[in-house]
Amino acid sequence: MWILAVEAAVALGLFLFIIWWTLPKKKDKDKDKKKD
Repeated sequence: MWILAVEAAVALGLFLFIIWWTLPKKKDKDKDKKKD
């Protein structure tokens, strides 16, 4: 059963990492546009 818990944790971690990886880039572009 612990394997399922580890697999679920890894899947959730990758999901959150992908969201974190993509969103900040969009925010940085918006900040750059505001500075210009």
